[in-house]
Amino acid sequence: MASKRIQKELIDLQKDPPSSCSAGPSGEDLFNWQATIIGPSESPYSGGVFFISIQFPPDYPFKPPKLHFETKVYHPNINSNGSICLDILKEQWSPALTISKVLLSICSLLTDPNPDDPLVPEIAHLYKNQRPRYEDSARAWTRKYAMG
Repeated sequence: MASKRIQKELIDLQKDPPSSCSAGPSGEDLFNWQATIIGPSESPYSGGVFFISIQFPPDYPFKPPKLHFETKVYHPNINSNGSICLDILKEQWSPALTISKVLLSICSLLTDPNPDDPLVPEIAHLYKNQRPRYEDSARAWTRKYAMG
């Protein structure tokens, strides 16, 4: 079941890739993917290229895939290990979701962080109270880790 569904999503992604995202198997293993997200232009991540690893569970799509950023990113909902705090990757997961929709959700998270459910409270505090400082740091990290 899982490999059939993953294969179908791969074909759909190749036929109709979401804007500013791409994804596919990182080798022979269909359950291990690498995704790339181009930093959204209206965000401090603009111009950056972010790599995300995707691990599909054996019972996909009934359980969510595990995604984490391999590129360091300064964000209230992404910690230093690359873990992503996003409801659809946890309790709001639905088998109707696809990797394409998940990647688009991550893109919109880069544009609109959720400081009320942070993985990194210090960054969320800056985002809420000192937006220019937050944006400067996010831009600096993007230049340092995602452009090069």
